[in-house]
Amino acid sequence: MKFSIILAHHRVGSFNHAIAETAKAVLVENGHCVNFHDLYQEGFNPVLPATEIRADSRLDPAVEVHCREIAEADGIVVVHPNWWGQPPAILKGWIDRVLRAGVAYKFNENDSGEGVPVGLLKAKRALIFNTTDTPSEREMAIFGDPLDTIWKNCILRYCGVETIVRKSYGVVVTSSLHERQKWLTDVATQIREMLIA
Repeated sequence: MKFSIILAHHRVGSFNHAIAETAKAVLVENGHCVNFHDLYQEGFNPVLPATEIRADSRLDPAVEVHCREIAEADGIVVVHPNWWGQPPAILKGWIDRVLRAGVAYKFNENDSGEGVPVGLLKAKRALIFNTTDTPSEREMAIFGDPLDTIWKNCILRYCGVETIVRKSYGVVVTSSLHERQKWLTDVATQIREMLIA
């Protein structure tokens, strides 16, 4: 099976990188093909140009690769920090440019775009791993859970993904090595149970 891992963290060696590498290792150990993209290291351009808006637009070659891989993926893993209750801008730009009409969703023939989309992604399962420096109790009490809503309701279900699990780890800035190792064990367990089982 084919899996896409999308990593969006600016600092090499971050805990987000450790999460993504753990996910990749478990999938590869189990004989799966993994398309791994570290958006910052690749210098992915998050700006959606006007020339790419239409579904039949000519795409940048790098974006074409991302579109092809995400369309062929049997499962998706996304790793990013919680920034202002949202994904980092580079990942939002990836969503804009890659999860596009004709690749991730379409509208019915007689629909002019105002209706309910039809999801096109082959992947029916996705795992979203987030890190945070806000205690979960404060996060829920003050902010709710915007990332859960964004990923589940606004993005992945729109594209046809049926089962979406989001896990958040933190507080990272004050975490011990033992806590981080425990979190990585949980990442491996989630990959095995959600994507491989």
